[in-house]
Amino acid sequence: MINFKTLLASSDNPDSMGHKFRNQRFRFFEELLTRQYQNNFPVKILDIGGMEYFWRDKDLLKNGLVEITLLNLQAEQTSIPGLSSVAGNATDLSQFKDQSFDLVFSNSVIEHLYTWENQQKMAKEIIRVGKKYFVQTPNRHFFLEAHYALPFAQYLPKKMTHFLLTKTKLSRGSRWNPKDAQQYLDEIRLLTLSEMKQLFPEAKVYKEKFFGLTKSVTVYNF
Repeated sequence: MINFKTLLASSDNPDSMGHKFRNQRFRFFEELLTRQYQNNFPVKILDIGGMEYFWRDKDLLKNGLVEITLLNLQAEQTSIPGLSSVAGNATDLSQFKDQSFDLVFSNSVIEHLYTWENQQKMAKEIIRVGKKYFVQTPNRHFFLEAHYALPFAQYLPKKMTHFLLTKTKLSRGSRWNPKDAQQYLDEIRLLTLSEMKQLFPEAKVYKEKFFGLTKSVTVYNF
């Protein structure tokens, strides 16, 4: 029997649909990285919004093929060789020189920046500090809004979405804390495929499909 609550859980849940798509995306990333760099390892990577748990079991890190710097608003504790963490802002990476990293990597972060202007700033900084990039975001026009697991929530008035999140259990079988719900509604600005192409005009595009529909968009230049 299908457990829809588990299936629609966040990508941190290993049994969720999001987790399966993330693993599939990472396998694609590994193939690209191996072809691009071949014997030129380790590859110096800046992961914007990344967490230690994401990289912990990855062979790329275990085998010393990559050196990862995690960047978040606050530095995170790290305990794995080849992995470090710094505090920073995705829209202003002035702490790093041009092309400081072989690659900039980011999963589901660029949609959390409130405004189109901030998303433009992040894209410009990624292109500036990284020789290559691999940037993913949910597709705005996919029928199931990625953060709430609610159909077409991205098109509803925010007050209505706030009501659905906090007063019903339609979002993954539980009610949201009103403060958390409002924070998400304020900060999330989903991007379309055309907007991602505008932000990264030289990029190739990797589309994740679900029943023929584009669930997620990744742009990359290698």
